[in-house]
Amino acid sequence: MLGKRIQRARKALGLSLRDLGEQIALSHAAVKKYEDNEVTPSSDILIKLAKALHVKVEYFFRPERFTLENIQYRKHADMPERQLEEITAKILDQVERRIELESVFPSAPVQLFVIKSISKMVNSIDEVENIAAQIRNQWHLGLDPLPDLIDLFEEHGIKIFEIDNAQYPKIDGLYAEINKMPVIVIGNKRSGDRQRFTLAHELGHLLLDNRLASGMDIEKCCNRFAGAFLLPKKSLVNVLGEYRNSIEPRELSLLKQEYGISMTSILHRAEETGIVSNNLYHELRTEFNERGWSKQEPGKQYPQEKAHIFEQMIFHALAEEYIGESKAAELMNMPLESFRSLREMES
Repeated sequence: MLGKRIQRARKALGLSLRDLGEQIALSHAAVKKYEDNEVTPSSDILIKLAKALHVKVEYFFRPERFTLENIQYRKHADMPERQLEEITAKILDQVERRIELESVFPSAPVQLFVIKSISKMVNSIDEVENIAAQIRNQWHLGLDPLPDLIDLFEEHGIKIFEIDNAQYPKIDGLYAEINKMPVIVIGNKRSGDRQRFTLAHELGHLLLDNRLASGMDIEKCCNRFAGAFLLPKKSLVNVLGEYRNSIEPRELSLLKQEYGISMTSILHRAEETGIVSNNLYHELRTEFNERGWSKQEPGKQYPQEKAHIFEQMIFHALAEEYIGESKAAELMNMPLESFRSLREMES
């Protein structure tokens, strides 16, 4: 148990066995023996390990209750395996702190994820569009734009966490399950429209995995689900009309600001729903490429999504005296003095 905790903290920092050994003046072989539970570190070594790994000594004695299962990454193909291990370790740490916080409340502060019956087997891409409509209906979302997608997902029992894209630029997000609890992770430095598409794409994985007929591409289906969830066909037809011979890029830009979905994705939605022809779609995509819009779309970026619920629960628990300041600072993974400044709303 203790060895696994040491290993996870090491991987979360991206340290090799040799790196960690050098920091605590021991060989990599000695560190490996600790991680393999062949040798139990003394109290003074545990203190050195805690300092090197940026954790408290108590961290090593927490029970190991969680593992990420059914992981689906939204990443570059050449992303190093070591970085994926780091991300997994960091997410598990966030999950532990989140579950520990929820456990101090007398009754569950968030609801469990529940979806009413949807198609057991999906046989065509059009059925994916129908499932997106069913989820919007079940969540009483209508056809309007969806603000604050993170809050929406959290309200329906999907836990959202963030990773640092400055450190991990080759990943947009991932979907996983922990004890049958759905978890979605997004990059914190991506534009808001890109974050939102990742969130909706990963929701697609949650709903479509193991439901697709043989030969159907899960990533294409999740992309179709994301587009239909963020911008339903009826909404798009209401704005653009049933069929268009041409579209002004400014129209797409205005829709992007309204619905929080990129101009390129809106254009793709228009093509897959039959509003524009395949020829017009490729003509406009060529224009986008020539003007550099495929890499950086014109106009202001759509605001980033922000996760609020964890911090809100921290201060809720603090106000009701379910936890004290020290525990709150520990759960937020920050020094006590920094937490006190945050609590006092000091700049």
